[in-house]
Amino acid sequence: MRADARRNRERILIAARETFAEYGVDAQMDEIARRAGVGVGTLYRHFPTKDKLVGELIRIKLTDFAVRARAKFEEDDRPWESFAELLREQAEIAARDASQQRMIFAMTHEALEQALPTITELTAAMQALIDRAKAAGKVREDLVVDDIRTLMCGLGSIMAADALGVMPYDWRRHLEFMLAGMRVGCPDSGA
Repeated sequence: MRADARRNRERILIAARETFAEYGVDAQMDEIARRAGVGVGTLYRHFPTKDKLVGELIRIKLTDFAVRARAKFEEDDRPWESFAELLREQAEIAARDASQQRMIFAMTHEALEQALPTITELTAAMQALIDRAKAAGKVREDLVVDDIRTLMCGLGSIMAADALGVMPYDWRRHLEFMLAGMRVGCPDSGA
């Protein structure tokens, strides 16, 4: 890709995050192009459909999450702490980025399909953390990666509702309840 095309693509992605943060599922391609300072044709050359653009934004988000999950596994041999810290860090990132909170509402099968290789990478990275924590007796044996996906999507929804003033809620409290429920031997988990 030429340097100018790479710059245009990056501007489009930045504008898309801003637009989705503001409008959520109602974000329009014309508005994204305007904010990026490119023509609509340029936008569509990079992302032929809104689904392709959403898929790329999700792919980028999940790639970052997977990189941090692998780093936690490699750098930290504290099974529970590395697992819990990763989820807290990811939640903090989502809390600071409204586009991450609202992107889930714009996801379609086509967008999901585009992000599937990255979802597979993230699943493997999370599975390694979970397996290590299970082997150390730190998390429940019935914990699966899909539980983490559900938790993070739920937190994003709560964050979005809170940011929009629809339903004020302390997402950090919710996260800590969920973590306590996953942990073995935590006094509050009943385990």
